[in-house]
Parts: sequence; C-alpha cells; structure tokens
Amino acid sequence: MITEGLVWLIIALPVISLLVNGVLVRAFAGPDSKYAGYITVAAIGGSFVLSIWALLTVMSNGRPLTLELHDWIAVGGLNLKFGLMLDQLTVIMLVVVSGVSLLVQIYGQAYMHGDKSYTRYYAYMSLFTASMLGLVLSSNMIQLFVFWELVGISSYLLIGFWMDRPSAAAAAKKAFLMTRFGDFGFLLGILYLYSVNPSYMDIGTLYKAIAANEIAVAVATWVALGLFAGAVGKSAQFPLHSWLPDAMEGPTSVSALIHSATMVTAGVFLVARFFPLFQYSDMMTLVALVGGFTAVFAATMGLVANDIKRVLAYSTISQLGYMMLALGIGAYAPAIFHLFTHAFFKAALFLGAGSVHHASGTFNMKYMGGLKRHMPWTYWSMVIASVSLAGLFPFSGFWSKDEILGHAAEVGTATAAIVLALGLIAALMTAFYMFRVIFLTFHGEWRGGGELEEEHAEDAGDPAPVGNTHSHLAEAPWLMIGPVALLAVFAIFIGFFSNPTVDVGPIEKHAFAHFVTVQNEAVFPTDDAAVEAGASPEFNFVVAGASTVLALAGIGLAYLMYIRGTISPASVGARFQPVYRLLFRKYYVDELYEDQLVRKAFYKYIADALRWFDEHWIDNANVHLYTWVNRLGKSGALVQNGQTQTYAVGMVIGVIAIVAGFLLWG
Repeated sequence: MITEGLVWLIIALPVISLLVNGVLVRAFAGPDSKYAGYITVAAIGGSFVLSIWALLTVMSNGRPLTLELHDWIAVGGLNLKFGLMLDQLTVIMLVVVSGVSLLVQIYGQAYMHGDKSYTRYYAYMSLFTASMLGLVLSSNMIQLFVFWELVGISSYLLIGFWMDRPSAAAAAKKAFLMTRFGDFGFLLGILYLYSVNPSYMDIGTLYKAIAANEIAVAVATWVALGLFAGAVGKSAQFPLHSWLPDAMEGPTSVSALIHSATMVTAGVFLVARFFPLFQYSDMMTLVALVGGFTAVFAATMGLVANDIKRVLAYSTISQLGYMMLALGIGAYAPAIFHLFTHAFFKAALFLGAGSVHHASGTFNMKYMGGLKRHMPWTYWSMVIASVSLAGLFPFSGFWSKDEILGHAAEVGTATAAIVLALGLIAALMTAFYMFRVIFLTFHGEWRGGGELEEEHAEDAGDPAPVGNTHSHLAEAPWLMIGPVALLAVFAIFIGFFSNPTVDVGPIEKHAFAHFVTVQNEAVFPTDDAAVEAGASPEFNFVVAGASTVLALAGIGLAYLMYIRGTISPASVGARFQPVYRLLFRKYYVDELYEDQLVRKAFYKYIADALRWFDEHWIDNANVHLYTWVNRLGKSGALVQNGQTQTYAVGMVIGVIAIVAGFLLWG
C-alpha cells in the first residue's frame, strides 16, 4: 500500500532535481556538468518506480485511493483545500509521464552532450516533468490550474531553450501566447463554476453533484466550454493548433516529451478528468467535431511537409484529434487507451528523428536518404513505430485506433458517422505520410552533401548541410539507441497485452478498459455507464478491415511514389499546384493570425487607435487640467492681497452662498 507521503514524493523528486541542478550543480560544477543528467535520471527514475507502485495499489484495491485533503486558502468565505487524487486515470498518466520522461532523460545525456547549457536543460526538464505530474495528481480545480500554467511556462523555457536563435525565441513566444487564449477560457470556466458553488472546486465533490443532478445543464455547458477552450490550446486543436509545428525549434528530446507524455496530452487529460461534466453538458458534439476535423486537417499538412519533426508534429495534432473525437462520442476508454499507446510510438519516432539529425546534420528529408545501412537500429525502430502509428495489425496503434473507430460505428448517431468517416480518411493519410518519412529518410541514396538548389529553396524548410560538413553517417550512441528500441518494443506489444480482446493468461479480456471505467465508480457509477464508455467493446471486423485496407493503400501509394517512382511526386505537385501550395503554406493560417490579425488588425488599427487616443486625449487632458488648475490658482492668489475689505466681502459672499444652498436644497 502506497502512502500519501510517497505519492507526494512522485512530484517532489523532480522538484528536488530542479533545485539541485539549478542552484548547486550550476554554481559548483558548472553549466555543462554531466552530473545534472545523472541527478535528473535518478529523480525521475524514482518517480517512475513510485508511479508503478501507485498503479499496483489502485489495481489491487479495485477503486480509487482516498487521500486526505489539506487546508490551502481560508480568507472570508473562500475556503480551498488541496490534495492528491489517485484514481485510475491518474495512475495511468503517472506511469506514462514518468516512464516516457525517464527514457527521454536517458536519451538526452547523449543528444545534449557538449551543449554549453546542459545543466539548465536538465533543470528545465525536471520542472516540466514535475509540473505534469502535479497536474494529473491535483484534486482541486485551482490546484490543477496552477500546475497547468507551470506546464505552459516549462514548455516556453524548453521550446526557446536555444535562446540565441531568433526562430526559437519566436516559437516559444508563439506557443506561450497562443495557449494563453485557451487558458483564459479555462480560467473563466473555473471562475463561473466557483460563483455557482465554491465547493465544486473539489473534483470529487463536482462528480457527486453531477451524479445527483445538482448542476443545471446550462451551467455545465458554459463551464465545459471554458475547459474545452483550455484543452484546445494545450492540445493544439483547431483553431489554436499552429503553435505546435513551430515548437520543433526546441531540442528534439524536448519535442519527444511534449508530444508524447506532457503538454499536448494535458488537454486530452483535462477533458477526460471532467468527462462527467462534459457528458452532462451539451458540449459533446462540439468536442467530437473539433477532434474529427483536426485529425484530418493536420494530417493533410503532414502530407507535404519536408521537415521530419514537423511531419511528426502534424501527426501528433492529428492523433490528439482522434482522442478528442473519441471523448466527444463518449468513447472514454478507447480515448485513454489511444493516449497510452500513442505515448510510446510517438516518443520512439521523435527520438528516432533526433538520432537521424545527429547523423545527417539536418531535419530536411530532401537532404537525407540511404540511412538504412548506416543506422539499422534507428531504422527498424522507426519502421515499427510508424507501422504502429499507421494502425496495422498486430501493433499497438491498431488496437487503440480501431477501438475508437469501432465505437464510432456502434454509436450510430450522425455525429459519430461523421467522425468515423473523418477517422478513416485520417488513417489513410497517416499511413502515407509516415512511410513517406521512412522512404525519404532511410531508402535510396544519400542526398545530403550538396548545396541547396535554387528551385527548392522556397519549400525546403531546413537548409541542407553544405559540403557534408555537419553529417556523420553512423548509428547513434547506445544511450540514444536504447530508449528508442525499448519504445519500439512497447509499440509492438503494449496495445494487445494491456487491453486484450480475449483472456491472455492472467490478463483478463479488456483489462485496460475495465480498469479505467468499471473500477472507476466516481466517474461511471453504473455498469451501463461504463459499457457506454467502452468498457467491453466487441471487435468490429468491418471497421478494422476498412482501416487496415486504407492504411495499406497509404503505404502502397508512398511506395509507388518514393521507391518505385511509378508516380512522380513532382508531377503530382505540378498537377495539383494550388492544393499543394495551400497545404504547404498550412492553409495560410499563420498569415491570417500573424499578418492580418496581429500586424494589421491589432497593431495597425487597434494599437494605433489607442496610441492616437492616448496622445490626443489622455495627454491633452493632462495638459488642459494643468492649465486650468494653474489659472485657478493664480486667480485665487489675487484675493490674497492683504486688504481687510476684500476678505470681508469674501466672507459675506460665502455666508450668502451657504444660506442660499440651505434654503434651496435643505
């Protein structure tokens, strides 16, 4: 049985690592001390062990673990408590966050080797991990919001880690500011719910109030809308998606952690945490449609991107759309299951991309090729992760993705039919763009030694290494290969063995789905509610067959275009030039936001109008006020002339004025 103190230690260990690295190691061992990595790995390793212990405790109990709440703020009528919430969703997220973070920190020891800010990097990574762990453990909405904002500031620090690069600084600011729009909605939702009943800040109390129908549907809808705004920002759903591809400016190990286990999954976690509120509200259709649209919208941009990390970024946005659409149609268990499996194969892909960059000196796939024979471990690991992401049997992604699509087919509503179609289209695109990555990066001949050709300069993205000076065509160090290979192994087996469709030895059928639904009575108080949330799905052969055929079609199309050359990518791009340009320019969303809304609408009109008002009215008002006060003062000074008769006249006038005022208004 894990105790409350040990659960707090899950958060405390990365915080201790942050303080030790940020203060002691940096001061006494230097900004590039290797001890920073050892300390962070040990701290997060400890959190991972305790997270496994917490998982086993909740599994053995068969219900959430009740922990004591503590007084936090008590001022007037405001009485808030803080504490830890250790339910099924929490322990799943704890294992994902701490486990993936541990592998990323091990990987970073080689990837960040030689960086002049190595110690600062590990201090920031400790803060990032601690913030996400605190977020998933929070039992109070305000406590959750505090950690939510800490996740945001951590991502800002890590995306802009190489602060001497203008592109990194711009990407960090963009991520921070765009997510603030969503966070503002989140804060409004919290404040509105607090105005209804302050006790609802406690998540457990809120669950009970919803089960007892104590909250009006309209109130639940407005609160859910605010929470969903926060989720859209953090999980980069349309229309607040455009910050995530630019976030690739940070170290690749940071990208792996952001995309697989921390920041972007926080939005999905938020909707899942308040799933009873969303179900009770009128927001589910909106959640499903936004998720379904985002899944396809992001996938289309991944079809043409040349930067390997940006392709993976669009893939993440698309897969988060899958999770959102699942939650929107009530498929709680499949959504969390897909979040769980996605963390492993997406982390493997990002860390593999870092290894490729380590060898090739570029992220631009146009200047890669032929790396299969130089990097066999990285190649096969990324192939396995790509197959899992594409959703082919029997890899992990197949089981989680098809549970989402199968649930959509069973629901039978118009919304479910729409998102099912969108999900199948996204499956086709996912398979194509991921094997486009594999074929361009690892197959063919090495293309990285030449100058950036003029005709490709506009759409090349990351420039090619000139003269082959930055490339080192060899397998990555074992500290980098090991985590990638281990994640690839999980990408093969973790899906089926955590949630099998039949009993497998001691593992019961639908073990994962039962754990997060049937055993979580606070969220699903009845068996019918758990079944509706995907506790015991029947395997849908029709949907699985359709998604598999589409995935194979996507892989086959990529093979014909980039291996056989039967279909020329250049001719396809030329024939559909307007469509290609639209996708490559990311639907001109950045131009709309940054040029039209920010520079023209805000700066040119709103800011200029405020500046004019300030200069011509506020400043002039101060000048005129000074002038009139000065004149009044000088006029008053004339009375102070030392003549007794003048003072007497003034007194008489004052008495007359007082009497007249009394007679008129008294």
